[in-house]
Amino acid sequence: MPHAAAAGGAAVEGANRRRRRPRTSNRPRPIPSPTGSNTVEYFLHAMATVDTYGPAAPIVFILIYAIAVVALIPASLLTIAGGALFGVLHGTLYAVTGAALGSTSAFLLGRHVARRAIAHRLARLPRVAAIDRAVSVQGRRIVLLLRLSPLVPFNVLNYALGLTTISLGDFLLASVGMIPGAFMYAYCGKIAGMALALAGKAQVPRDTSYYALLFAGLAATIVATALVARTAQRALGDV
Repeated sequence: MPHAAAAGGAAVEGANRRRRRPRTSNRPRPIPSPTGSNTVEYFLHAMATVDTYGPAAPIVFILIYAIAVVALIPASLLTIAGGALFGVLHGTLYAVTGAALGSTSAFLLGRHVARRAIAHRLARLPRVAAIDRAVSVQGRRIVLLLRLSPLVPFNVLNYALGLTTISLGDFLLASVGMIPGAFMYAYCGKIAGMALALAGKAQVPRDTSYYALLFAGLAATIVATALVARTAQRALGDV
């Protein structure tokens, strides 16, 4: 998973730079302008600048995350970076906030701004028609299950739901289904960041029991998230 490694690497590079950087300037490094067609790489490079914004770093992270969701960048990569930069709990919180802003923007774009173009693009996906039918009957419950299940990619689902009859309020309430996956990816980012920091000889003084507990927690998180996703997928199959 090269992009995931890049996400963790870019984030921990920023975290390590925070520890080693001489106090010569407190000015934040500007977010680079996109060059070429590799949009994913651009957003990962943007994440590498987040730590230079000091107390404003969480806000910058959330804004980059929201824009990336609208641009159809895989949210998992950005959440991994958030875990490496801010830790598990704060990384999850900031990622979910950015995802909520981005998904709401995509939802409103799909409903009010580019409805015809998006409907044309999504018409070739048979699952979209099925989602529309299911949402018209069970609304919020279906959206919650879709958030918990990997059945439809997160970013595509935001636009697709804008074409359905679900209200914005129900869309937002059902978006709590993003939390388990965000927590898992932030946990992965935290561990990836620590591993890369150790590989780069940045001192992270912890004893063996700490790392054993950390990896046990990761394993438990992955298993729990997988079980939730499987249960949601089965429930969707019954609709």
